[in-house]
Amino acid sequence: MAQDDYFFDLDEDPFDTETTTTEVVAGNDVDLSAQKFPEITKRFETIPHEHFSDPNYYKGALADEGDIAKRVHTLFQKYLGATDPKDRGVFRQQILSAYWELLRGVAKKTVGKISIPKKFMLRFNILHHNFVNPETKEFFAKLVIENELKVPVYYLDEWLRAVGMGTIKPSTTDEVKIAQSNHQMKLRQLLEKASGKLDGAKTLLRGKGQERSDLEAAIMDNINSITEHYPLEDFDDVFANYTDAQKRSIADIQELLKCLLKNDRELEILIRDYRQAEMDVQTLQTKVADEGGEALVDLRAIDSEFDTVRQAAKMTIGRQGNHFPVMTNEYFRCGPNDIGYRENIVSMLAKIESIDPEAFCRVYRNRLNRIVPYVLLIPTYGDTGICWEPFDKHNRATSRGRIIIPMYPKNLYIAVLSAVADLRWQVAKEKASYYWMEEGLTGNYYQWFAGQRLKGDIKGYFIQDYILWMTKESEGVQKVDKDVRGAFWRYMPFSKEVKEKLKTRSYVYQELYQRDLNRQMSDGY
Repeated sequence: MAQDDYFFDLDEDPFDTETTTTEVVAGNDVDLSAQKFPEITKRFETIPHEHFSDPNYYKGALADEGDIAKRVHTLFQKYLGATDPKDRGVFRQQILSAYWELLRGVAKKTVGKISIPKKFMLRFNILHHNFVNPETKEFFAKLVIENELKVPVYYLDEWLRAVGMGTIKPSTTDEVKIAQSNHQMKLRQLLEKASGKLDGAKTLLRGKGQERSDLEAAIMDNINSITEHYPLEDFDDVFANYTDAQKRSIADIQELLKCLLKNDRELEILIRDYRQAEMDVQTLQTKVADEGGEALVDLRAIDSEFDTVRQAAKMTIGRQGNHFPVMTNEYFRCGPNDIGYRENIVSMLAKIESIDPEAFCRVYRNRLNRIVPYVLLIPTYGDTGICWEPFDKHNRATSRGRIIIPMYPKNLYIAVLSAVADLRWQVAKEKASYYWMEEGLTGNYYQWFAGQRLKGDIKGYFIQDYILWMTKESEGVQKVDKDVRGAFWRYMPFSKEVKEKLKTRSYVYQELYQRDLNRQMSDGY
């Protein structure tokens, strides 16, 4: 496309315009007790907005950004006007660093009021309204802007705002070590640990309370069964003795009552632990407040998080991928189903969870808790999702992990699967700690890996096998090694529905299914 098709208004000054502003609101956090993703009833707005058709969109994106905006503007002029491929390659490389520096300045505006063009520049990397064709503009104009699903899936502008406002803790960096000398930082870290302990106590209380309700319901069912009597023949006022089933119910009631008393003793301890954790949090909150409290806006945190995001973006793209940071017709090749907008990502995460029901679960005090990770969507042409943090090191009990997914990959489902696989590996490895090469999921996989004399990154092999596990093996197509299949079946089990389906497909799966039954009979699995 010719240069003039993009910059039809270059004679005007794009840096002195007033822009309409709107406030970005990050998605609300979700209840950790939720057992599934919300049902998606709305993927697109009925009427698309007209921001991408606004002739002043480009000027609004660059307005008030100073010299770096002018540099980006000039570089794009040269890039689009260049006819020599070598010159074009040089300008393309210069755009990479200049544009990211432009985004750094825009990122700091997310904590205040930010113009729509700047917001969409961060969210979608749509810099110029004429860089993309009308069909693409219309598609993005129909996307739901706010987080109506209330899920921890964030666009980049929402994420940076949440970090700057303190809603989300910044990603772990080396700077945390430097801050250890800061007394207030130490207090905040203690508060985070105490808050995590309190969240864990709440989770255990809810679980123990539900256990009591289940026991009481079972006792009532058995009582109802033993109070049903039928009159003897010829005796309307005399009832038959207990049946064998009713006698079993009486025995069951005795065992259930013992379990109920044990539950009550454990509940008493958990309530005491919860009250203590609550007091610890209140005490630390008071100390933090006495030290000056949390800053309302932390621009340094945004700067640090922006550097983290940029590094993560490179990892999702890879050394040989397309690192061009702006959406243009030249590089954008995604179909509607492979664009990583929020609703599409939630749909894919729900699909993954329907096959691998423990994908987002972690064990805390022998209880399996569903903890959906934070999901950051970054507008790059990468093909690989990654796990940045499996959980907060100051709160291993209930904190969310962090996965990052590129929005414009060749295959979005594979990109999401790779991020979940990375999360799976890191959580299992952290759980096994020093014994990660010997125990559990990572231990079994490592022993197979070593036995095969394979070289390279073991996690990379695991991710590829997980993708095969979810896309092929779940459909009965045998693609992974026999030993890997056995380890995955044991430590990353398919849902009951998938297992029931697979056991009829092949003797291989039937044998694995029988092993499950044997374990349940021998040791409760």
